[in-house]
Amino acid sequence: MFNFDEASKKSKEAADTMLKGYSEVAKGFQAIAAESAEYTKKSFQDTVAHVEALAGVKSVETAFELQTNFVKAAYEGFVAEATKLNEMYVDLAKAAYKPYEAPLSRASTALTPAA
Repeated sequence: MFNFDEASKKSKEAADTMLKGYSEVAKGFQAIAAESAEYTKKSFQDTVAHVEALAGVKSVETAFELQTNFVKAAYEGFVAEATKLNEMYVDLAKAAYKPYEAPLSRASTALTPAA
């Protein structure tokens, strides 16, 4: 016999789980967007400072050295930021999966045939 109370309870649990998951995803994307905006702002400021420094250079050697140092620092900063964002995306995926972990485990156990 179909139990409406049990079905209603399971439906509410599923909705609560979905809302928790969506909330975690939204928080994660907000953090990633804030980090990306901060990096973009810093990168722009560094570029402006570099161009101003290049404008005052009197020799080709000095300009070459400034440019080399800037490119190296920009590359290292980009790699560090990409690594940080990658970790944030991994944490976001883990947080989004967390609410579903227990229900999926129970469901797979219920579907596994007894030996």
